[in-house]
Amino acid sequence: MAKQKASLPVIRRRVGGVGLLRWAVRVASSILLWTALLQLSTFFGLPRLPLRAVRPSCLGNRNGSATASAVVSNEVAGLAPPAPPTRRLYRSNGYLLISCNGGLNQMRAAICDMVTVARYLNLTMVVPELDKQSFWADPSDFGDIFDVNHFIYSLRDEVKVIRELPHKFSGKVPLSMQPVSWSSEKYYLRQILPLVRKHKVIRFSRTDSRLANNGLPLRLQKLRCRVNYNALRFTPSIEALGNKMISSLRKTGSFVVLHLRYEMDMLAFSGCTHGCSDQETAELTRMRYAYPWWKEKEIDSEKKRLEGLCPLTPGETTLVLKALGFPRDTRIYIASGEIYGGEKRLAALKTEFPNIVRKEMLLSDDELRLFKKHSNQMAALDYLVSVASDVFIPSNDGNMAKVVEGHRRFMGFHRTIQLDRKKLVELIDLFEDQELSWDEFCTAVKELHEGRMSQPTRRKVIAGQPKEEDYFYANPYECLGPATKRREKLKHTET
Repeated sequence: MAKQKASLPVIRRRVGGVGLLRWAVRVASSILLWTALLQLSTFFGLPRLPLRAVRPSCLGNRNGSATASAVVSNEVAGLAPPAPPTRRLYRSNGYLLISCNGGLNQMRAAICDMVTVARYLNLTMVVPELDKQSFWADPSDFGDIFDVNHFIYSLRDEVKVIRELPHKFSGKVPLSMQPVSWSSEKYYLRQILPLVRKHKVIRFSRTDSRLANNGLPLRLQKLRCRVNYNALRFTPSIEALGNKMISSLRKTGSFVVLHLRYEMDMLAFSGCTHGCSDQETAELTRMRYAYPWWKEKEIDSEKKRLEGLCPLTPGETTLVLKALGFPRDTRIYIASGEIYGGEKRLAALKTEFPNIVRKEMLLSDDELRLFKKHSNQMAALDYLVSVASDVFIPSNDGNMAKVVEGHRRFMGFHRTIQLDRKKLVELIDLFEDQELSWDEFCTAVKELHEGRMSQPTRRKVIAGQPKEEDYFYANPYECLGPATKRREKLKHTET
């Protein structure tokens, strides 16, 4: 009897162990079943499958990619870098090739849009082709500017990106087309997906502004951010030079970046010739007519300026900086190409703010030599410095101004001053005509920009007028977490 009682705990332990084993088997079977169902659903090419929420590295880390930060932390700690994301398995509906057009930042935004389209339609994306035929004639390939391996591996849990088409398509001429500008995801689902399924390979010959700013599902908006702020990382050589420039600027404290968009191509394209001589105006006009893809030829420069559609001249910018209260010893980095008119056009700016810095002053000739004929790589250096600056001031609202502003919002960095050019030129003209005193001019300029310091706000939506509404990449509001919005609001309130 005592022996039977002694064996009861052993029996109970065995029965309990069997029950635990059965429970573990059921849990494992359920996990395997759900995983198989998810993979099968994507395998059959259903484009409406919900995207995984953007990774915490996109929303939770305001100082850059969490993956990149983890790599640095692990290297310091002597640990192995984190594993790449798990590859997403799906049945591809076809291959997407894209030929980007425009400058660096226009192409950057387009790549983000096209990755989002590829993911939504379950396509396989080929590494993008960059514009080599525009005014700048930059021969750089994607891999000369962006880290290709990082781009491919960081997106592998969303979309498959390959370096080139499979050999079986080498002789096939892809269907080439231009998607309709500012289209919703429904356009791509209804109009583009059937074409891809029919032709298997499709090329988008133009990619600028081909996805709507607003009205897209939240998961697609967050994927656009993930591509922009995590996947599109510059090459190690560009990152290294950019970091060197930032470190040099930081040695003397804070610094301001002035994106002075006053290069020859901008003035010729826009027709903005205020302050130019008759000879310069004629030269810019000839250039505008020489490029057939610049559609607008006859332009009233003064009318355009009064409408706020021209970049501020270096002289006008000098007056605005002084009126805003920037001290004379402010360290100002000029992010731009070659200023039209050369040093004489910068004379007033340098007189009032002698602590002017250009990239040529921060890097040696040997370091810059490889970049000289590659305008997009030079623009990448300016981009890095602009994002890291204490204050960013663009004299025009072009693609770089907008994309950098959005990046700074996302990162939780410092101010971007959005100059109200339409009202500024009115004030400048009144001051120069002596209808405003200097004190009155300064007060008016400061009051005008009190609410234009990139405070947290929602994008302005104008139905049917996407060009007039706020650009997604200038204010990716959906990708800013509540904590960041509160922190930015508090920062602006305190200052």
